[in-house]
Amino acid sequence: MMKLLGLKIIKVIAVFSVLIFSILMLKTISQYTSFDKNIGFLAFKQQVVGNPFWMAFFYIHIFSITLCLLAGLTQFSNRFLAENRDLHKIIGKIYVYNILIINVPACFVLGLFSNGGLIGITGFLIQDVLWAYLTVAAVFSIKKGNVTRHRNNMILSYAVTTTAITFRIVKNLFYNEAHHDYELFYGLNVWAALLINLCIAYVILRKNTGLSGKINSREENTKT
Repeated sequence: MMKLLGLKIIKVIAVFSVLIFSILMLKTISQYTSFDKNIGFLAFKQQVVGNPFWMAFFYIHIFSITLCLLAGLTQFSNRFLAENRDLHKIIGKIYVYNILIINVPACFVLGLFSNGGLIGITGFLIQDVLWAYLTVAAVFSIKKGNVTRHRNNMILSYAVTTTAITFRIVKNLFYNEAHHDYELFYGLNVWAALLINLCIAYVILRKNTGLSGKINSREENTKT
């Protein structure tokens, strides 16, 4: 009972954290509606802002990623899934199409020109490949009727989706311009965000597996 309560608390905290940071990201993204090439993140990418293809992928990514974050949030409430199956499918498709058709290609191009040197570039590209793989795996799992594997892959996929949030949290908490090399910190932070999120997802999956096993054993005991 305590473990179930603990898992619910973790999920509530996670949902509110993602929701709050999604709103903050919307505020950050709003500055790019001016299409000024010398503001925010673009101020550090002056070597590529003259490339129309890079700029197109940049705007596609930043204006669609928040929808991806919010769409993914709704997929992890058992009550929501039970009471809104049709809506769950619609939102799930929005999430999947957003990732596979829009953000995976966009992030691959952006990753090739990432800050952080080779460390940052390889980190972003690996994130992108994992993002695509886990999302596709989730789709194939549900098509085969394996709900548990579908849910697990979606949790892992969403862990990659939210690395953008973790990246910014780590940067705001630990980056010190006077003590850190920006490029090195940026590259290491790309990896740190991915590893932190995958570890959190792993803990959630382990707790879900443990609770499912206990529930199944109780049901078997009641039947006997």
